[in-house]
Amino acid sequence: MQETFLRAFRSWDQYAPGTSCKSWLFTICRNVFLRQRERSKRHDEILTEKVAEVPTSQISRENPVFAASRDEDPEGDFFRGIVDDRILHAIGELQEEYRTAVVLSDIDGLSYQDISNVMEVPVGTVKSRLFRGRRQLQKKLYDYAVEEGFLAGTASGGS
Repeated sequence: MQETFLRAFRSWDQYAPGTSCKSWLFTICRNVFLRQRERSKRHDEILTEKVAEVPTSQISRENPVFAASRDEDPEGDFFRGIVDDRILHAIGELQEEYRTAVVLSDIDGLSYQDISNVMEVPVGTVKSRLFRGRRQLQKKLYDYAVEEGFLAGTASGGS
């Protein structure tokens, strides 16, 4: 988040007044995330090449200063307690374009226009991806919803 706001501050002159600031900030945040993920992948490849004789399971990118607190994650414990692993797994199995649209809309609460700006696709494409992504989730989670008592089951697979 800090990197997002720092980049937004540095490029404030590029913000177009009258447009959605939330969407603009989210686009910056998404780009920061994607760049950091790409750097992380490259960093792991370099480590693997340089330390070929050491098993990769023993290579840690973690700063030793923070290693002691690694196992204490109250925020993560709370989140895992609320969101079921089966739901996360079902969302994770969606194709990237559907998953991104569903998460931006249903979890982050962005409007169609904001999602359109973030994903750099037309609003109609956003609506189509949301419909298809939600439909796929509905099919994947139907049996789970029946098991948990959220729905009265009739036929498996929920059409």
